Amino acid sequence: MSIKVGIVGGAGYTGGELLRILIFHPEVEIKFIHSKSNTGNFISDVHTDLLGDTNLKFSGHLSDDIDVLFLCVGHGDSKKFFEENPVYLKQDKIKIIDLSQDFRNETNGFIYGLPELKKESIKKATKIANPGCFATAIQLSLLPLAGQQLLKEEIHIAATTGSTGAGQSLSATSHFSWRNNNLSVYKAFEHQHLKEISQSFEQLQGNFNTKINFIPYRGSFTRGIMASVYTKTELSLEEAQELYAKYYDFHPFTHLSKKNIDLKQVVNTNKCLLYLEKHEDNLMILSIIDNLTKGASGQAVQNMNLMFGLNETAGLGLKPVGF
Repeated sequence: MSIKVGIVGGAGYTGGELLRILIFHPEVEIKFIHSKSNTGNFISDVHTDLLGDTNLKFSGHLSDDIDVLFLCVGHGDSKKFFEENPVYLKQDKIKIIDLSQDFRNETNGFIYGLPELKKESIKKATKIANPGCFATAIQLSLLPLAGQQLLKEEIHIAATTGSTGAGQSLSATSHFSWRNNNLSVYKAFEHQHLKEISQSFEQLQGNFNTKINFIPYRGSFTRGIMASVYTKTELSLEEAQELYAKYYDFHPFTHLSKKNIDLKQVVNTNKCLLYLEKHEDNLMILSIIDNLTKGASGQAVQNMNLMFGLNETAGLGLKPVGF
């Protein structure tokens, strides 16, 4: 089986990461990588680490001779794309995986693509809205509690992301001399990913109306997310560990660690690692992912695998950087 793939927005961080995975995927044939600003250029001219791995070029043209279309465009741009190219939404022959936030509220026939929450729905879907990076890390830290109707008290979250989470567009806060050796808070209590997080918890825990206090940080590193989450629970540490291990038993990328965790364990992988501690009546959950893989392109490929009946881990046997 060869899945014919088209990519729109292949020059950015998520597009580049998707290419790094797909050119080595055993069941994929890349038909086109669309980029208006790089038409005719070799992929390796933009993603220089792929020199020697591919001779593909960016295209200025779209094609419907594909099985799946990945949209690696900015927020709001997916809707514009479908307005200009409605044929892709009006038929089910071509499956769609959108990495923007435009359809995460599950409109227009899109299914929210968090495999640890909706694996069976994803298998039958034709349109997937890939989750946000912060949303992925935070939801995976709390899904087992929501699944047992145990999110009853306020939730407190502090999470730090690398600079690639802001995309390639230049801004004052992405400039090296500002970001390096620096740390800052942004969008405190009102980050856009809160909507999709609450939506998922409501689907698992119907009476969910718990306040989520979320403080996002910009970190002085390029990739990865660490989220520290705590909420009150009557569960003992051992009971919580058993609950989490059971929930993720059939999910190949999310693992519970008995030892404290650090970000380098997941950078360049599609894994999420979780670590639990109990402090009086507070359960603390640490959650770590790579924002470009499990938080974006790796999860998109995981969803593609599920949609086409492949092994969920196909093409995603990625080694962490370690040091």
